Amino acid sequence: MSPRARDDGPTGCPSRRGPPPRPDRVTVVNEQNTTVPDAPDSAAHPAPVRPLRVAVLGAAGRMGSTVCSAVEGAAGLELVARLDAGDEVSTATLGGADVAVDFTVPSATEANVHALIDAGVHAVVGTTGWTEESRGRVVQHLQRASGAGGPALGVLIAPNFGLSAVLAMTFAAKAARYFESAEVIELHHPDKVDAPSGTARHTAAAIAAARADAGLGTAPDATESGWDARGADVDGVRVHAVRLRGLVAHEEILFGNTGEQLVIRQDSFDRVSFMPGVLLAVREVVGRPGLTVGLENVLDLA
Repeated sequence: MSPRARDDGPTGCPSRRGPPPRPDRVTVVNEQNTTVPDAPDSAAHPAPVRPLRVAVLGAAGRMGSTVCSAVEGAAGLELVARLDAGDEVSTATLGGADVAVDFTVPSATEANVHALIDAGVHAVVGTTGWTEESRGRVVQHLQRASGAGGPALGVLIAPNFGLSAVLAMTFAAKAARYFESAEVIELHHPDKVDAPSGTARHTAAAIAAARADAGLGTAPDATESGWDARGADVDGVRVHAVRLRGLVAHEEILFGNTGEQLVIRQDSFDRVSFMPGVLLAVREVVGRPGLTVGLENVLDLA
């Protein structure tokens, strides 16, 4: 586990005789429930559906503690372990979890995921700092574990679990081919430890890929000096990071052509807005062997 926690940013048909399922208290949107529907009334002794057991890594952090509350209030989920600073990630400490949610820090998250794979536990990861190389190592580990006769595990890494953020990234990727210029501005609270954010990097990479597919060249920019003021270069797309007290997590994607501009903006005002996406990922990852990057794939937006 990390030396400290990250300091960030159902529908089955109810039985005709029983009451409808209790909605998750933290959600404001409907969620897909991947648990097995209730057995029909004609079944003499229907087998009970076991809750999906969940562990949270980084449980003392603001995101981690919010995830714990969300899991405890969610139908069909059971919180079985809270791990944080100095805790070992192993079968002995995970409390029989089926899925673990990692909201720790970039320096610890990859090691945590490898430990979860060794323990036979699916992983949902909201910690940023992942690279192509680190994701590749996870893919190789999953293949080795499955090839050795272990369970077909799933790992889902999402730069952002907010529905508005996922939609903004998806819209940006679709719009990118139609504009000569594109830049990204991400805005977060000043306690965030990495910059640019994982969300901004993911957004910029998707914009760059769409531009390349459309045959667009480099965006126009006559800057000759002061490049430090032009932000980070993510695959040819400029990304600017703002850190300001009072913010939570926000992103603006700017597109420009001669005589017109398109601005896509997303705002997360409270960490609770990420919880429907986290809970959806927890329920879905058990049925998605291998590595999945981005919640848009679970939402069928990719």
